[in-house]
Amino acid sequence: MTDQLYGGIEGGGTKFVCAIMEANGQILTESRFDTTNPQTTLSTCAEFFESHAHLGTLSALGIASFGPVDPNLNSPTYGHILNTPKPGWSHTDVVAFFRRRLGLPIAFDSDVNGAALAEQIWGAGKGLANFVYYTIGTGIGAGVILDGRLVHGALTPEMGHMRVPHDRAIDPFEGSCPFHGDCLEGLANGPALEKRWKTSAENLPPDHPAWPLEADYLAAMLHNTICTFTPERVIMGGGVMSQTQLFPMIHQRLKRSLNNYIQLPAIEDRIEDYVVHTPLEGKAGVLGALALALSLDPQQNQRRHNERHFAE
Repeated sequence: MTDQLYGGIEGGGTKFVCAIMEANGQILTESRFDTTNPQTTLSTCAEFFESHAHLGTLSALGIASFGPVDPNLNSPTYGHILNTPKPGWSHTDVVAFFRRRLGLPIAFDSDVNGAALAEQIWGAGKGLANFVYYTIGTGIGAGVILDGRLVHGALTPEMGHMRVPHDRAIDPFEGSCPFHGDCLEGLANGPALEKRWKTSAENLPPDHPAWPLEADYLAAMLHNTICTFTPERVIMGGGVMSQTQLFPMIHQRLKRSLNNYIQLPAIEDRIEDYVVHTPLEGKAGVLGALALALSLDPQQNQRRHNERHFAE
């Protein structure tokens, strides 16, 4: 048996990923399950941890879930998935289920906030006190780290639903968001690409007109983000960003849009190191869940604080 083990659940709209990790980030075992109905899916996750009890006792469980979610410990709906487009999942009390079933300390947050924590520990945010992580995929979401800590309002930030300029003469697409139509997510997520161009993003060649248009929307998103938070770096992940030809287009459009207003040398001199692709692609979600579990350990938090302070 191994001491100090942590459990993580990445709750996605199509897949749940469960993992057990050591404190150093080494994943000992991992499994993926289809997202079906809440009772079946959550029970399958619980059975995963119960079936691996021979590895050792878990110290804590981190859950990074699709949302929107309520991570406010003082809220009556803490630990719930709130009003979500995912059929059957609205108002699911995720934390209560695992408290009853596993009896562990639990940290609960959005999937993208978890991924931001993973970037802080193992990825492109390591050593930084202020950065933003975006995922551009089935949805669009952002995790914001300021002064070394995740930013929360009354709920989690929903930056994927910001408004961006939409020139209907250039892009007559109405948008795919069921709540807002042509918000950022409704114009630039994976489903929007598929609905607009009648095929999945993976089938669109690098020189397709989809990508300059996508870069326009993502550069507008970054303009708003940088003017709001002035982060030290912006990290981008998710399935859409696997189209790496997007990055030079985004960099060019962002510099033109900001027009030297934000006086950060990183933007003017080396923007390719300022807006970057995640080094954790494909793993940020589950590592984020595990990072949430680690956040319940005061010793781990103090160690990371000391590392960041030393780097500064």
